[in-house]
Amino acid sequence: MRKLSILFLLLLSALTYAQNTGSVSGKLTDKEYNNEPLAFANVLIKGTTKGTTSDFDGLYTFNDLEVGSYTLVFSFVGYETQEIPVQITAGNDIKVNVSMSASAASLDEVVITTTTTRESEQALLTEQRKAVEIKQSIGAQELSRKGVSDAAGAVAKISGVSKQEGSSNVYVRGLGDRYLNTTMNGLSLPSNDVNKKNIDLNLFSSDVIQNVSISKAYAAQFYGDFAAGNVDITSKEHNGGFFVDAFVGSGFNTNAIDKNFVRSEGSGYFGYYGRYEHNPFAIILSHGVDPVSVDTPINVAYGASIGNSFKFDNGSKLSVFFTGSFENSYEYRRGKNIDFTTVEKKAFEDSEEFEYGTTSTAMANLKYKINNDNRLSFNSVFINSSSDEVGYFGIDGNGRNRDAILDTDQGFYQQNIQFDQTRMFVNQLLGNHKSGKLELDWGFGYNKVFSDQPDRKRFSVENYQFALDNDPNTNPTFYSNVVFDNQRYFQKIEDDEYNGRINLAYQSNENLKFNFGYNGRHKTRQFNNIRYGYDIVDGGFQITDVNNFDSIFNLENLNLNTASNGIYEIKVINPYPGLSNTNRPGLFENTYSGELNIYSGYIDAEITAGEKWLFVPGVRLESFEQNISYDVINLGNDGVDSKTSNETFILPSLNIKYTLNDEQNLRLSASRTVSTPEFKEIAPFVYEDVSTRIGGNPDVLGYSDVLNIDLKYEWFFGKSEIFSVGAFTKQIDNPINLVVVGDATGTQRYVRTGDQATIYGFEVELRKNLLVDEDDNANLSFGINATYMNTKQDLYETIDGTFDLAFDRNEDELQGASPFLLNADVSYSPTSNENYKPVANLVFSYFSDRIDALGSGDLGNIVEKSVPTLDFIWKNTIKENFEINFSAKNLLNPTIQYVREDQNFGDVLVVSANGKGVTDYKRGLNIGLQLKYKF
Repeated sequence: MRKLSILFLLLLSALTYAQNTGSVSGKLTDKEYNNEPLAFANVLIKGTTKGTTSDFDGLYTFNDLEVGSYTLVFSFVGYETQEIPVQITAGNDIKVNVSMSASAASLDEVVITTTTTRESEQALLTEQRKAVEIKQSIGAQELSRKGVSDAAGAVAKISGVSKQEGSSNVYVRGLGDRYLNTTMNGLSLPSNDVNKKNIDLNLFSSDVIQNVSISKAYAAQFYGDFAAGNVDITSKEHNGGFFVDAFVGSGFNTNAIDKNFVRSEGSGYFGYYGRYEHNPFAIILSHGVDPVSVDTPINVAYGASIGNSFKFDNGSKLSVFFTGSFENSYEYRRGKNIDFTTVEKKAFEDSEEFEYGTTSTAMANLKYKINNDNRLSFNSVFINSSSDEVGYFGIDGNGRNRDAILDTDQGFYQQNIQFDQTRMFVNQLLGNHKSGKLELDWGFGYNKVFSDQPDRKRFSVENYQFALDNDPNTNPTFYSNVVFDNQRYFQKIEDDEYNGRINLAYQSNENLKFNFGYNGRHKTRQFNNIRYGYDIVDGGFQITDVNNFDSIFNLENLNLNTASNGIYEIKVINPYPGLSNTNRPGLFENTYSGELNIYSGYIDAEITAGEKWLFVPGVRLESFEQNISYDVINLGNDGVDSKTSNETFILPSLNIKYTLNDEQNLRLSASRTVSTPEFKEIAPFVYEDVSTRIGGNPDVLGYSDVLNIDLKYEWFFGKSEIFSVGAFTKQIDNPINLVVVGDATGTQRYVRTGDQATIYGFEVELRKNLLVDEDDNANLSFGINATYMNTKQDLYETIDGTFDLAFDRNEDELQGASPFLLNADVSYSPTSNENYKPVANLVFSYFSDRIDALGSGDLGNIVEKSVPTLDFIWKNTIKENFEINFSAKNLLNPTIQYVREDQNFGDVLVVSANGKGVTDYKRGLNIGLQLKYKF
């Protein structure tokens, strides 16, 4: 009885207390970002120690407050602090919703504002949790912490994504370049490489990136050419007041630092080539061929950003942001260069490459907020990227070539000097407008790309071992089986693209929203190339100095007539009418022009059923037209032709989200998409490297049907913490693969290899804070994501077409698919005083063996061997405005290898058309130091 009395008194006390207390709750929204929820803002009760932070949805709550008057203080870094009085009454919950706007008063706050909204890990996880489709993002904050310098490195940190070593190729769920799309702010980007569909993500430095997202599940607003996913780069913008920051950095590659470095003659330190307006023949007559020496190979990087916002009396605001940077890099690779089909064709057991790369970036972003319902922005990006490679193959004197004239077993040597430059301009005008239940979002863009390979020089030598014996009586000679064994090569690509998107959203009620949209693209490409061959008149000419070809290939030694007794003549394949093909300028050797037109409309509905279900059915109607005309020399009379494809696609999609609770989602996605060939896959032009050849195939014209199904579970269990697991499957009809055609040249071409390919896979991701401080910020955290995939495709027994081939097996794995991918990182940021904030990171990635190119006939596949990568990044912030950052990348320094599978010889080392000029090499460690100051 006594216990019952005590329990009764306790219940009575609690009830009495509850009758004399109340609560206050509400939602914080970001006025600077379309009134989206503002997570992790501070809410304090003035004059007390009570406080909380807003959650992922911007919600906050104070319970059990005694009746009376209070003042709530709302604050967020870089935003205006607001104080709002509130009267608490017994038994009632008072609602106080607050819209936060950026402050222009504090410089320090403004600087941080640029990275707290759409760049932070917490904000992007919030966006991922609320998204109607399956997507993942990585923001500038995480990129900086992990030492990622560009968009290619960024996406490789996302589950199911890997980057090919030695190139910029990105694979999503085992599917490579041809199955991806790349956009910036939702507008398509062009390619900068004739051999690629997508832009090189290495070109986008982290200075211009707010975040990078990958949508792996299809929705109606995406273009129909969607199989692996859509990579979208959101450009950096600014919301606060005036700020300036600048950085300078330096470093070195452990392989390159002690080398006597060289680069192409005619290329500049900043990655520019100043002779594009001159006829290639005039360049050959005027300029030498030998590479030039450079100073100590030390990497440098520097740049600056500036931004400001201007508020006007009518309530509108103009925000401006400018950034520019330059960085270079020196790399040295020593390995093998081997061309092996069923037999060895060419082998350089000892080869070396010197590569000097540069990237210059400039971006301007102007954002004009007319009012809370109308916004305009203009974004302009310029990127100049260059790669300058000088390669020496067979430097030990033991190079082999089965087609050699003097000795097939030793002494074959080649030199390749190659400069590539890309200049890209991206211009975008974007707008967002709201009126009642309607919201209009639109964008228009114009892209211009110049991608050039000017004046590649390649020389072939026999008896190179005599250059190493110090005997002046024995010397090498030029290998000249055909005129173009010694050559100069010029290639140009020019792309123009206009694109646009528009989406009208209608919020019928709380449970129903419609999206009506349009996407369009008009793209053109012009390609041409020309070669000039050095025809050695005297086949026995002695090369007394292999490091001074300028003493040979100059005007004094040009054989102008039978009486001049010159050493060489200059030959061209396609002479001008009425002119000789000897010692005269010529016309382009190969050309092609392409045009792409896509016009599409779509509709989808966001249907909320109860508090748990969200259904998003959609359908897209897309008109696809592709035209290509080519004139290439390698097909004889069939080399002049044009191809056209006209298709209309109806593409349904369904995305379903079931909210298990406030922290957990279950998602299902199903869709039909297509895969269409690129210009470079159709045009049969062949690009010849030292030991690889790659070309297109007009037989691939058409499209592939793709069926996509995804299932995913997400648990957002804490601040910047997530656990997710997913399963996916894809079925691709009539897939296109890169295949080594079983002919005498071993050329790799794009081929429709079978009726169907299937992919099954699983993904898992975990981000967890192990130690946190009193503000729930992580001191020690780790993240890991892994993907397992099983791929299978059937192969035709024989293929009859422009290029005939056969397979000795009826199925294989899909080209480019790694069965296993892994990314992991550990971050340690100990609590310290306000004047010093260190953060240390270890970042690891791994992909297992994958097929680089299928082998046909008796040829085995070319396989890219697995690569583990480990980076260490140590960031040190001193007094909020000064940073000293150290990085040591590629700590494991693995050996990079490509092999040809062969039943008789086992795995044979070869070079890849998708990789560098050598195989079986190490990249070396990249050590860097950066200083950054925020004014």
